[in-house]
Amino acid sequence: MADLRVNIAALKLINPVLTASGTFGYGIEYQDFVNLSQLGGIIVKGTTLQPREGNPYPRMAETAQGMLNCVGLQNKGVNYFCDHIYPQIKDIRTNMIVNVSGNSPEDYAECAERINELDCIPAIELNISCPNVRHGGMAFGTTTDGAASVVKAVREVYSKTLIVKLSPNVTSITDIALAVQDAGADAVSLINTLMGMAIDVEKRKRVLSIGTGGLSGPCIKPVALRMVYQVAHAVRIPVIGVGGISNAKDALEFLLAGATAIEIGTANFLDPTISVKVVRGIDEYLEKYGFASVKEIIGICE
Repeated sequence: MADLRVNIAALKLINPVLTASGTFGYGIEYQDFVNLSQLGGIIVKGTTLQPREGNPYPRMAETAQGMLNCVGLQNKGVNYFCDHIYPQIKDIRTNMIVNVSGNSPEDYAECAERINELDCIPAIELNISCPNVRHGGMAFGTTTDGAASVVKAVREVYSKTLIVKLSPNVTSITDIALAVQDAGADAVSLINTLMGMAIDVEKRKRVLSIGTGGLSGPCIKPVALRMVYQVAHAVRIPVIGVGGISNAKDALEFLLAGATAIEIGTANFLDPTISVKVVRGIDEYLEKYGFASVKEIIGICE
């Protein structure tokens, strides 16, 4: 077996396969399907300072080669997470990473500071790119100043590995990536969902309750791959690729483009065991072509 280990700043992964926030619950929901210790890490569902009800139903819709969602970061807040969820996941033998969102830099910082106290959470993924909430989220991720302001506020109170999730709904994603790097991010993950919409032609109305939602799935992979390639060649910090990864070949494309690790999202809904299959597929590829370590293929695309 090839050496699949990679590092995201101080975060050590046994392999480059992570599960994306919002698609894998808190990990415990998948324990009957997947040996969680075989994954590089699990990014749990979005957590905010205060509880959120999310958006009204309907908030999910199928589309060609993908899905739309406007769930809106429904969760019971960081205190509930610390008191009730953390005790259930702290002994899972992989990197448990919390996705953090907020309405203001102060919100983000307070939530991150609370999670910083949890010994068995080695990293957070800062969500400055969610397109499904009316306040915060993507509003910060679409300008360099906004993105940097959140990262700076969190960096002051958070001492562990800080990953920042970037929005594709911008003019220049490399400018945003450079801004969060300079503000103190240890890594970036990209992309979050693209803005999309569906219309019911029989009812002649928009399908999702708030009209628009985040588009994910195989249809966004070419966009995600292009952006990962651009950012990986612009920043000094590690890049985590996400967007439409459905099999080992997809994951390998992102690694070759310059991603140090990848996240699997929508594909988890179709096959709850896809993450471990991708780990095996990467290993088989490395052995087939004589690579001793996955690090040898990161960013070698000509």
